[in-house]
Amino acid sequence: MTTRLVILAALTIAAIAVAYLLQRRRPEPPSSPSYRSISEIDRSEFAHPDASILIVMFGSTTCNTCPVVWETIESLGVPAERVDVQDDPVRHKRYRIDGVPTTIVVNAAGIVGRTFFGPLTAEDLRAEL
Repeated sequence: MTTRLVILAALTIAAIAVAYLLQRRRPEPPSSPSYRSISEIDRSEFAHPDASILIVMFGSTTCNTCPVVWETIESLGVPAERVDVQDDPVRHKRYRIDGVPTTIVVNAAGIVGRTFFGPLTAEDLRAEL
């Protein structure tokens, strides 16, 4: 009887040790995208290079939110450009766009004043203009 209890205790300790080691070897869960703000763009690559302000929306033709954001931008009547990843993957890669829609407000020198990720309102944009 004592031998059985010792064997049972040893097996329990071994099982706990194996479970602990397996838990430590489990890979980390995938991380979410690390959305980055763009600090500067080359205005010559975009529409209206001489305008005092430009709004650029990086989007995708498969994005459900992008058309709504684009309509909001167009409603302001300021110079704007939509850059879809399917049409222009080079600029998406160059500016390291991780998610769409990403909307930036840029001054004449190409300095980004504000970056918006995801949906936005006309009031959000007007506050930046």
